[in-house]
Amino acid sequence: MILSFRNTSAVCAIFLLVSVSSFHKLAIATINNQSQLIAQQSKIQPHPVFKSILLKLKQKTQIKILLPKFIPESDGENPIYAIIEAATQNKYDILLGFSPDCNGGTACRLGVLSAEAVTSKTPRLTGKPVSLAKGITGYFVDFTCGANCSDATLTWRQKGVQYVVGLKAGERTSLVKMANSAINP
Repeated sequence: MILSFRNTSAVCAIFLLVSVSSFHKLAIATINNQSQLIAQQSKIQPHPVFKSILLKLKQKTQIKILLPKFIPESDGENPIYAIIEAATQNKYDILLGFSPDCNGGTACRLGVLSAEAVTSKTPRLTGKPVSLAKGITGYFVDFTCGANCSDATLTWRQKGVQYVVGLKAGERTSLVKMANSAINP
């Protein structure tokens, strides 16, 4: 009986050592993976046009900021500027313009980005359904032209926030690419 108890104790001790060793390796692997994930997230940067406003935007709003990596017409020929039109705890509006002092005038305006926390008063999404990254459905509304052309917009909701990208007389494919570059940085 004593011999059997010693054998059982030895087996339990070996099992405990192996378990502790495995747990230690698992803990180290988890920490390494988290470090890699943090490093990858810190490398994720929106389009350079947002660099000048990003800190101010982060200070003003508490909703998740999604900024696209892709912006049409940002090939370097004409500089593009991001201008914060409004920023509160639950909302932000950004104008994309061809001059640093653009106030939405038709000649300097490229488009808009906005986000707002969804509430019970937020209107229902309208437009043509469009498939976006991560299985999200967006809604496209085409531009209209009269004396000037309006923005074509693409609106979607993600984790309680409604996001909009708009381009003056924009094409649907450009808006989808822009939205996807914000959703999947």
